[in-house]
Amino acid sequence: MTIKLLGHTDLNGFGKTMQSMPFRNHLYVGHLTPGKGTSILDISNPREPKMVGELPGFKNTMSPKVQIVDELLFVNYEQRGTEKAEKVGFSVFDISNPKKPKEISFYNTGGHGVHRITYTGGRYAYVTAVPEGYLDRMLLIIDMKNPEKPVETGRWWLPGQWTQGGETPNWPQGLKYKLHHAIPNGNRAYLGMWDGGMYILDTTDLSNIKVINSICWSPEDGGCTHTALPLPGRNLLIVTDESTRDKCQEPPKYVRVIDIQDEKAPKVLSKFPVPQGDYCNKGLRFGPHNLHENWPGTFQSEELIFVTYNNAGIRVVDISDPCNPVEVDSYVPADPPGVEAIQTTDVYVEANGIIYTTDRAGGGIHILEKVD
Repeated sequence: MTIKLLGHTDLNGFGKTMQSMPFRNHLYVGHLTPGKGTSILDISNPREPKMVGELPGFKNTMSPKVQIVDELLFVNYEQRGTEKAEKVGFSVFDISNPKKPKEISFYNTGGHGVHRITYTGGRYAYVTAVPEGYLDRMLLIIDMKNPEKPVETGRWWLPGQWTQGGETPNWPQGLKYKLHHAIPNGNRAYLGMWDGGMYILDTTDLSNIKVINSICWSPEDGGCTHTALPLPGRNLLIVTDESTRDKCQEPPKYVRVIDIQDEKAPKVLSKFPVPQGDYCNKGLRFGPHNLHENWPGTFQSEELIFVTYNNAGIRVVDISDPCNPVEVDSYVPADPPGVEAIQTTDVYVEANGIIYTTDRAGGGIHILEKVD
């Protein structure tokens, strides 16, 4: 397998991007620039992506994430920092006309708003949010039976997060125990809980979500756990820690393979190989961020894993032997003009092998192709 470049755009100078998803020859792109809305690209010719539209942004508001299912687009609104955001929560858009999304609902979470959404269709969206009265990110379950009227049907948080309810944190001082996002599978949800590691939840009763188990590693052996991707056919999880500091000025961050055949005793089988090269001195962040998450209708594999690695680009790892992951391909985009290093951040792989990557440092969108 090889990966080659098809096309690229810096989004007219607004290239600090986070999450992107395609729909009917269009690509919807979230930005890391406060006040910047969601960009819409025409990708009918992936070698020449073109800007064709944009959803509005809001003052002091970040909208770096998108989710698309059928003809629905979800966009998050989040406050980061101390300045009050103009809008917090998420909106749902009808994108039956891809160039002209129509907002059909807005869900106001209050507080600091929504960080990320996981919605793959069906009844429920899994939303990472900081509602009013909570210390940090927790989980909201939103009923999407009627997309024009989203309704909360459940929530879960770590004891210690609900400050308005009188709770106080009981985790080690200086660490952050908070949700990054949840990935559901059946009546289970798998969570990256930052310095709290990985959690498995029983979501059979959404009004009474229960912890099945968790697994955590010492701050010296990772931390900042981001994604827990289930591979249900193999009873495995692929779990990433996020690099958050430049030039390796942090404990090493890893991608782990975890055996969850016995949910009450999850076991780390291996770690992905660390990309070879002088990446620590290349500049900015070196380490994993996120995975291609095997959304319905996309490239599906429980053996080939696509992971973004900041200044080391995108890496493809074969986990046929879960105890011995092997890197089988990689692609490192060119550094953006005037920027110290590329920071490949998120990845989406279509069923036909077309790959979309984003870059938090300003490199925009790279459209790649997987060739077997």
